Amino acid sequence: MHALLFVLGIPLMGGAVLAVTGHRDYARNINVAFSAGTFVAACVLTAQIVAEGPQLVWNQQFFIDPLNVFMVTLTAFVGLTTAIFSRPYMRVEQDRGKMTPRRMRLYHGMYQLFSFTMLLALTTNNLGILWVAMEAATLTTVMLVSVYRTAASLEAAWKYFILCGVGIAQALFGTVLLYMAAEKVLGPLGATLLWTSLDAVKGQLDPAIVTLAFAFLLIGYGAKVGMVPLHSWLPDAHAEGPTPVSAVLSGLLLNVAMYAVLRCKVLTDGALLRPLAGPLMMGFGLLSVVVAAFFLSRQKDVKRMFSYSSIEHMGLITFAFGMGGPIANFAGLLHMTVHSLVKSAIFYAVGHATQKAGTQNMSEIRGLIKVNPTVGWGLMLGVMAILGMPPFGVFASEFLILTTAMREQPWATPFLFLALGVAFASMLIRVLPMVFGETALKPLAHPPALLPVFVHLSLALVLGLYIPPYLNGWYVQAARMLGG
Repeated sequence: MHALLFVLGIPLMGGAVLAVTGHRDYARNINVAFSAGTFVAACVLTAQIVAEGPQLVWNQQFFIDPLNVFMVTLTAFVGLTTAIFSRPYMRVEQDRGKMTPRRMRLYHGMYQLFSFTMLLALTTNNLGILWVAMEAATLTTVMLVSVYRTAASLEAAWKYFILCGVGIAQALFGTVLLYMAAEKVLGPLGATLLWTSLDAVKGQLDPAIVTLAFAFLLIGYGAKVGMVPLHSWLPDAHAEGPTPVSAVLSGLLLNVAMYAVLRCKVLTDGALLRPLAGPLMMGFGLLSVVVAAFFLSRQKDVKRMFSYSSIEHMGLITFAFGMGGPIANFAGLLHMTVHSLVKSAIFYAVGHATQKAGTQNMSEIRGLIKVNPTVGWGLMLGVMAILGMPPFGVFASEFLILTTAMREQPWATPFLFLALGVAFASMLIRVLPMVFGETALKPLAHPPALLPVFVHLSLALVLGLYIPPYLNGWYVQAARMLGG
């Protein structure tokens, strides 16, 4: 029995079970158990692919290779640590009356289904199923963002649904155009939407149709990445949804959407004689970095501030993949990994901090280092890591991206340095008083789950100092597959 069956089956079963039992006191533990099972299955799948190479599964409808297998494991890992973090966090929310039994059932059921949709998107070989999985991820996220049922959360969920719904419609049109291009080469067979089939004949695809298809696909999936100007849903969704949802949005969903863009970029690069995908991605990526950095400096809500930080970093990742080549692709993959680890750790710390203060307004959150040193240090170290301070992994990936840009795209270098400098100053000047300021806050009734914070930051630190050979081999293989 293939490990992929468990990778997809466990969270799907978890969603069904928790849709019925998610309001029980033990549901938080069941959520963690299902997430742990998914992570173990993902590790087994990764070991199979490392040992045996890429695999086509179930009538070629699923394809596992070095580009997606470690992303599957990363997704399952962050899903597990977020489930652990949400145990005490959601208990406090329930004690304060923000979460009723009905809402808890909805939260736990949708959390597992959200994990399933992301893993489905990562592993499918069928571009049609990829689109369906991304649309399903949108719908489950809408339910998670609106779970508090306040006016603000409902507005944020509706805005998210409309913007990403329009975007995903563009991606559907791009997928149809790819099918048209493939049908001329492969004939009207089921293989016309299989990525491996398209990759094998990409040099024979009609360049005009592929050009138009990539434009729609970039707009569609780029909306899910949070690229400017399609980004405005992301700060609202972060600010109004539960903090565990913010963690998986920034740490996982944006990566999955970027993965979809990268698969389409490979086909586009092979079909066109002139560069198109790279310049478009560099343009949108650079615009996202600059705009997000300056918007970040104007924020008062701590979760909105870190959401703009996510837009900035996804813009940097998009720019790196737009440049292409072995070094830039390697740096982009590394940055995706460390950003997922660090940003989710930051949201874990922010979740406990906002619960202690009873507000998300940064001017009212003070002295975390005195109230709970582990929360304070977790937030401070997380911010230093995400700002690219050595020796964390973000520094290593940003160094590779910037040095490659200086050599290959020197025109963009001043904009990158300006944006990163503005982001550094804006974030640090707001976080320092939150951690070291004077306060009269009292500890929470339930001890926070801080192990995930320091596990994530430790991994990000290790990746800044030493990349294990098997992980380095994956980055090298995946970077080579992306081409450019």
